[in-house]
Amino acid sequence: MEQDTTMTPITGKDLVAWGHIPGAQFPALIARAEAMMADGADAEKIRTTLDQERPKVLPKLPLHAARAVPFYENIRAETPDEEDNTTKVRETMTVLMRTPTVVSGAVMPDACPAGPLGTIPVGGIVATKNAIHPGMHSADICCSVMMSDLGDVDPKAVLDAAQSVTHFGPGGRRNGARFTTSLKLLDAFRENRFLNHPKILRMAQEHMGTQGDGNHFLFVGRARSSGRVAMVTHHGSRGPGAVLYKLGMEVAQKFRKRLSPETLKQNAWIPADSDEGIAYWEALQLIRKWTKANHNALHQATIEAGRIV
Repeated sequence: MEQDTTMTPITGKDLVAWGHIPGAQFPALIARAEAMMADGADAEKIRTTLDQERPKVLPKLPLHAARAVPFYENIRAETPDEEDNTTKVRETMTVLMRTPTVVSGAVMPDACPAGPLGTIPVGGIVATKNAIHPGMHSADICCSVMMSDLGDVDPKAVLDAAQSVTHFGPGGRRNGARFTTSLKLLDAFRENRFLNHPKILRMAQEHMGTQGDGNHFLFVGRARSSGRVAMVTHHGSRGPGAVLYKLGMEVAQKFRKRLSPETLKQNAWIPADSDEGIAYWEALQLIRKWTKANHNALHQATIEAGRIV
């Protein structure tokens, strides 16, 4: 009687037993194993071949010892309330500086706590090595201001024109009242693994020409020095940036669990030299371009609506 030498199919459990980390690459590895099996390769040959494609296991990174990495203070308290605020900022920065990637830090004059202990405060700055921390740039990516010098014009006319074209509050513009979004920029979004997301692509068009809420504003005023009228807008990356932040945090959490489980969740990071880090950095640059385009769109629309020259 002939002995049955048929091999048992390679499964995900086999890959884990061989030291592979579960992930999106598993289907391709299993398909590779099946193809090798069909060509007559034995289990040991398959294992040896797939081992060459196994990502290197990165060493765990411990937290820095408390106060091992100092931070610099550019803030001075002058009242009891300010002293209380500064004390809380010091406490959260002391915990934050234990994050393994952090190499330096500073506190600016506008500092105040912004979340649980260890969360980077408003007015807090850290320098990190080979790491992108989504939690440290937050969901309002590239929050910025833009000013247009409009010359000797009527401020009220500018404000009325701006009121007629701008959009505050949550959500975006309805269909039929949307601003044009650069097709070139949208194509660049589609080529990026983070930005090629249905919700981001939709919001990139719906939120163009919007400013959101919170502390975002549109201001028109006359300069004391020259008498010239200027318009200033303040907003960030709106919906597209918020979704990018969420996706970035999800990836950062996966790395945190592998590299530094002791690190606080809000301080998780993506290694800058990883494939994910390179793609995320490029996504941040594209979101910066979108935010600038949003400022430009509002300023140009105001100028056109008010026939300002």
